[in-house]
Amino acid sequence: MTDKETKKRLINAYKERAQTQTGGVYLIHNRANGRVLVDIAADIAAAVNRFNFTKQMNTCVNAKLTKDWAHYSSVVFELEVAETMDKSEKQSPAEFLEDLQVLKKMWQEKFEPAVLY
Repeated sequence: MTDKETKKRLINAYKERAQTQTGGVYLIHNRANGRVLVDIAADIAAAVNRFNFTKQMNTCVNAKLTKDWAHYSSVVFELEVAETMDKSEKQSPAEFLEDLQVLKKMWQEKFEPAVLY
């Protein structure tokens, strides 16, 4: 395969991936004290993988959790994918993130403010 063919194949694979991008809202529960972090990711699968890796390494995944992560360790934290959203072909990355932010606010409203990180 020539460099030109390889480049074309990689560009097409990137475009296909961008069209099928799935983002979403995820919750990180602290099972020791009942607090919850509500956050978003433009690539929800990557966020889950990152959380699982950091949990295995016992390194904190989010600065808001640092104090509790150090106090309780990674054992008490669990990630839950609350809701997913597919990026439409017509959405720009910025528009997709705006929609995810709206979804995040809706999920934050489901919790008492004292429970949220």
